Amino acid sequence: MRMRTSPLVPLLLAALLVAPLAMGVAPTPDELSAARQWAAARFQGSQEAPKAQPAPPSEPRAPYVTNAPFSFLYNGRSSAELLKEWPLERNSRESSPSQTEHTLTWTDPHTGLQVCCVAVEYHDFPTVEWTLYFKNTGTNDTPILENIQALELGLERGTNGEFLLHHNIGSPADGNDYGPLETPLGPKAHKRIGGNGGRPTNTDWSYFNLEWPGQGLIVAVGWPGQWAAELTRGEGRGLHLRAGQELTHFKLLPGEEVRSPLIALQFWQGDWIRAQNVWRRWMMAHSMPKPGGKLPPPQLVASSSRQYEEMIKANETNQVMFINRYLEEHIKLDYWWMDAGWYNHHGGGWPRVGTWEVDTNRFPRGLRAVSDYAHKNGMRILVWFEPERVTADTWLTRNHPEWVLGGAKGGLLNLGNEEARIWLTEHIDRLLTEQGIDLYRQDFNMDPLSAWRSNDAPDRQGITEIKHVTGYLAYWDELRRRHPNLLIDSCASGGRRNDLETMRRAVPLWRSDYAYEAIGHQCMTYGISLWLPYHGTGTLAARNAPYYGSGFTPVEPYAFWSNVSPSLGLGIDMRVREIDYAALRRLIGQWRELSPNYYGDFYPLTRWSRDDQVWIAWQFDRPEQGEGMIQAFRRHNSSYESACLTLRGLEPKARYAVINLDAPAARQELTGSELMERGLRVDIPTRPGAALFTYRKIK
Repeated sequence: MRMRTSPLVPLLLAALLVAPLAMGVAPTPDELSAARQWAAARFQGSQEAPKAQPAPPSEPRAPYVTNAPFSFLYNGRSSAELLKEWPLERNSRESSPSQTEHTLTWTDPHTGLQVCCVAVEYHDFPTVEWTLYFKNTGTNDTPILENIQALELGLERGTNGEFLLHHNIGSPADGNDYGPLETPLGPKAHKRIGGNGGRPTNTDWSYFNLEWPGQGLIVAVGWPGQWAAELTRGEGRGLHLRAGQELTHFKLLPGEEVRSPLIALQFWQGDWIRAQNVWRRWMMAHSMPKPGGKLPPPQLVASSSRQYEEMIKANETNQVMFINRYLEEHIKLDYWWMDAGWYNHHGGGWPRVGTWEVDTNRFPRGLRAVSDYAHKNGMRILVWFEPERVTADTWLTRNHPEWVLGGAKGGLLNLGNEEARIWLTEHIDRLLTEQGIDLYRQDFNMDPLSAWRSNDAPDRQGITEIKHVTGYLAYWDELRRRHPNLLIDSCASGGRRNDLETMRRAVPLWRSDYAYEAIGHQCMTYGISLWLPYHGTGTLAARNAPYYGSGFTPVEPYAFWSNVSPSLGLGIDMRVREIDYAALRRLIGQWRELSPNYYGDFYPLTRWSRDDQVWIAWQFDRPEQGEGMIQAFRRHNSSYESACLTLRGLEPKARYAVINLDAPAARQELTGSELMERGLRVDIPTRPGAALFTYRKIK
């Protein structure tokens, strides 16, 4: 691999040389030492290449270059020219035992523009990330700063093979959500992906994996706004990669500072699925919320949303009644979920948003009465908010139309307005505390891009978006600071804002607004598990049930298992006593038994397909525990009663006890090599049908 334009080249190549941690493969001391030498050589100012310079086999060493892995235009001149002329200051510090933070600051002596790159080197993973900050330290407006690309790299493959882009659909709520895609990038090819309407995973997924023979590069764009990435192949062996906020063309006012999207890169060798598992492990180690210092455990949640039109027709009495019914049926919940409509919304139909006060006609003692009752019975409370979308004739539009992009007619609460953000923080903090709310759910059912851009002057394009994004992240950070045990659920019409910056602070408990349909959700689990270890959806344990209503539907294992995930939501109508609650308890008990495996390595065992005539299957493996699970689905028009699934990640010489959850007496003992070479035979005689297996290494 040959890098052409990276000031982080030493660090990036060092990351490539560090062996991933997945499947028990750890970096050697020499590799870690080389990585740190590379990082020190670049960020501490030495222009001498370190002594230890291992390179990937059969690939040329990368030249030691000083151009940046980002770019911009300033007053019509390129950053590649300007940064060579501007004074540079470097600082490094150990931000944690596993991370070194490097800060590179360039300052234009003429205008006072300061460009700061804050990069984080991970010692335990082959990963590096950075964010750019631009500040006007002068006394006058700056010239125009434009076309900021937070990532700009030139890559060159070897003499064999070609570039292949692994990427995914976002969450358009059409049943294809998170579907994996492959795009070959041969000579002169061009591929563009990005956000849509200002929500980052509306259409395309903001994470992708670029593969070339024997190695590759994972890229994540952390930007809860409108981003874009372009991959352009030349005629030879080179590929040009750039990514950042889609539109930037602005001056900075005196004292003003803005930031770029976060860029995270992970280098890998071997095969791309192994790389995805290293990524999953890095997410769990460094880029997921940890309320109280721990990753969120698998959890069972439930609501009455389908019975009471979210919370529009809910009240204290029926919420307590539903909780009591779960207790009566001995179904242990981790959270009781109260969704949209618990507040004053003035009239029937879908509620207006912008008056965030509890409707005391329906909840005379506030939500606190429900939360206290839930807490007394061993469960916590999840409550829905949507503070950014504001409708007309609500408290916000009547009292502070200047905070709303759209004014008194409603629109987007401008979180780039400091007064608005401070008010929101104080108001929601008070509600969380007074109402006893344990899990804060934030939805976002609008595309903000037009509101942002219509608020920008011609010489300030992109500024409103940047300030809103910065305010949104600051708002969540302050809530988390005040409530260290608070878990945040990110929802944006399903999973349309699941970028890396958001996923560092929240988890998506409702991964798509495409709800319940079996094949669509099988495919979602397959696609999203390549990237996010923790996500959630809902199950009815039945097929073809209406979204609202109380019609009786039988418990069906195929429907139940098609929708399970690390966070599992129940939409059961507990008023119906004829439901087979014994069967439901059995399925939930099996899910509880299996659910720790969701934090393992993920391996697809079949191709991804929505075809109703095929099977789909995958494996979650926990090598440190020597155990895992297999989930397989025979769809309703498949003529095949059995499949042979070739497992991955096992120890070839170890013996494993394999158990079918529906036939535990039929225990098998097979070696790792048998399971990985010959495969595991799975029989599903009925269609549609599901099979679940666990395995454990025999010690």
